[in-house]
Amino acid sequence: MHKSFNSKWSMFEKLLSCENIATKEHLDNGSAANVAVAVGEATAEGFAERVDLEYDESVGGADGEASVVLVEGEVEDGWRWFEVRCGGCEWSHGRGIGLPRTLKSIAICSGQIPNFRVFSSMSIQATEKSSPTSFLDRKESGILHFVKYHGLGNDFILVDNRDSEEPKITPDQAVKLCDRNFGIGADGVIFAMPGVNGTDYTMRIFNSDGSEPEMCGNGVRCFARFIAELENLHGKQSFTVHTGAGLIVPEIQEDGKVRVDMGEPILKASEIPTKLTPNKDQSAVKEKLDVNGLIWNVTCVSMGNPHCVTFGTESCEDLQVDELNLAEIGPKFEHHVMFPARTNTEFVQVFSPSHLKMRVWERGAGATLACGTGACAVVVAAVLEGRAVRSCTVDLPGGPLDIEWREDDNHVYMTGPAELVFYGSVPL
Repeated sequence: MHKSFNSKWSMFEKLLSCENIATKEHLDNGSAANVAVAVGEATAEGFAERVDLEYDESVGGADGEASVVLVEGEVEDGWRWFEVRCGGCEWSHGRGIGLPRTLKSIAICSGQIPNFRVFSSMSIQATEKSSPTSFLDRKESGILHFVKYHGLGNDFILVDNRDSEEPKITPDQAVKLCDRNFGIGADGVIFAMPGVNGTDYTMRIFNSDGSEPEMCGNGVRCFARFIAELENLHGKQSFTVHTGAGLIVPEIQEDGKVRVDMGEPILKASEIPTKLTPNKDQSAVKEKLDVNGLIWNVTCVSMGNPHCVTFGTESCEDLQVDELNLAEIGPKFEHHVMFPARTNTEFVQVFSPSHLKMRVWERGAGATLACGTGACAVVVAAVLEGRAVRSCTVDLPGGPLDIEWREDDNHVYMTGPAELVFYGSVPL
């Protein structure tokens, strides 16, 4: 029997017989709660309202044990079904909670924060503590605690590495964790490390192929939100972050978006680096690049990492970016002999002088839903080619970023979101 509940929380009150079960009131006043089911952050949005189970008053977890475990089951009629196991007991086959299969992350949590472990069996278990900081502080041999974030779909595994100047995992381990079929799934692993040279923190990144880029624009926004959570900071906050691209200063805004001072773009061809012949004040602007016999017009920019930006070919200057086969053309740019350190490549369509659309092939990660440094490089290149003004909205597959290349200080500023996906632990 399927039954719908008006309240997002009432089905979970029916699920267990616990004096301190997580009602909305418990979460509102911050009281500890035995169990709740949440999607992403513990908001009132996105909870399932379909239940098919038999209630058993005898079900309950022992002290110190997870009260509830959801085990992923079959997909049927657009719903993902989860068996509900409580205190070692479980309902018979076909009893469970139905959740829309479009929901990306599901957690059982204590208190207000969705803390949980994700294991290779795809079971999801409650953690014992409600504080994200205490969760990440736990020391268990062979276990890596992490938080997953994304910036416009460009997703990262964030690791609290503030107690060491060496990453907690190797590049090879990062490759395994980033695998979307056999690992957690991500475009990269980001480490929050101790600051150097007077900075508050250091950020290092391993790409999904194990390479280490100098910087990542979407990643630094996620990094800022991660630091705010680790340090329990609220409201408008800013930090100084040491990266391979130099000093970066992210600032969390009142609306939760992150504005990042990305510094000055590097335009000197030899410093990007590119072997293309400079044609404008030591820069390569609208220079011709032969890619398998097709001549592309490209402008090269570094935002601490190399970018090759193109608005079209010699025969067609107005790209329709949705028609491109990135998987075919992207690697040819990335590994082109003219880019000794390889390159990120942005393919750009101009809607207006203040509205651009791009798709990106990232060095070491391939096609991604967003690239923050790439969006910055696109606006710089568009200004240099006379196609755009200095303040633009750049549409990426994952959503828009606001980019400004200021004339007064020559710095590029990027503003966009960073969202928590889930907490987890994984055996190494």
